Amino acid sequence: MSTASFVVPPASPASTERRPGASLTSRSDAPRAASASFASRALALVYGLGVYAIFLATFTAVVLWLANVVLPKGIDGGEVGPLQDALLVNGAFLAGFAIQHAIMARTAFKRRWTKIVPAHLERSTFVLATCAILASMMVFWRPMPGTVWHVEGAGAVVLWTVSALGWGTVLLATFLIDHFALFGVRQVVQHARGRIDPPARFQERSLYRWVRHPLMTGFLLAFWATPHMTWGHLFFAAMCTGYIALGTRLEERTLVGEHGEAYLDYARRVPGFFPRLRKAA
Repeated sequence: MSTASFVVPPASPASTERRPGASLTSRSDAPRAASASFASRALALVYGLGVYAIFLATFTAVVLWLANVVLPKGIDGGEVGPLQDALLVNGAFLAGFAIQHAIMARTAFKRRWTKIVPAHLERSTFVLATCAILASMMVFWRPMPGTVWHVEGAGAVVLWTVSALGWGTVLLATFLIDHFALFGVRQVVQHARGRIDPPARFQERSLYRWVRHPLMTGFLLAFWATPHMTWGHLFFAAMCTGYIALGTRLEERTLVGEHGEAYLDYARRVPGFFPRLRKAA
C-alpha cells in the first residue's frame, strides 16, 4: 500500500491534535526534556494514567447510555418534565461540550494555557474536562420521550450492527492518529522518562485514505444508527452532528494553515466523512 506523508512542524509534547493519520513514534534518540524531580514526574504520571482510566470509564458509559442498557439511567430514562426545561438543560450540556472543544483544542489557547498548566499535562487536563462534562450530562440529562422511529427484527439487528461498527471505527481512528497521545498518556510517560516526543509524521493510510475524518464518521454512525429513536436521542444526534460539521471546518482551517498545499491536495482527493463510490471503469 502506498503511503503519502509529510512532517508535522514541531509542537509542545502535549499539544497533539487530531490530524489525519498522524502518528508519534517513540525513538531512542528523542530529545530529553528539562530536568524535573522524581516526585514531580511520578505525580504527573499518576495524574495522566488516572485521567486515562476516567476516560475509559466515561467512554464505556456513553456507549451504554446511548443504548439504554446496563446503566441505571440511559438517554431515555429518568423523570419526564416540561419540554422547554429538557431543551434548555440538554442543550446547555451539548453547547458546553462544543464550546470546551472549540476553545481548548485551538493552538492559540494552548499557548496561553500551557503557561498555567505544564505542557505535558495539557492534553490530560483537556480529556478530564471533557469527561466531567459528559459525566454531568449523562447524570442530569432530561428525557424527551416520543418515538421518531422504531425498528424490530432483522432491521434492528442491522442498526445495532451499524452502531457497533461506528464505535469500532472511532476506536480504530484514535489508534491511527496515536491513541495514547490523543488522551495524554504518551505525554506523561515521556515526561516521566525525561524525554520529549519527536515531531509527528502525517501518514495517509488505512481509513484516512478513504475519508479525512474517520473518527467523526464513526461517531455519526454510532449516534444515528439505533432501532428506537426518541426525540431526546434525535436531539442529541442532531446537535452532535451540527458540532461535527462546524468543528471539522475549524479544524481544517488550522490544518491548512499548518500544512498549506499538502493538506489542500489531500482535501481535494479525499472526502470528509463518507467514501466516494468508485466510478465504473
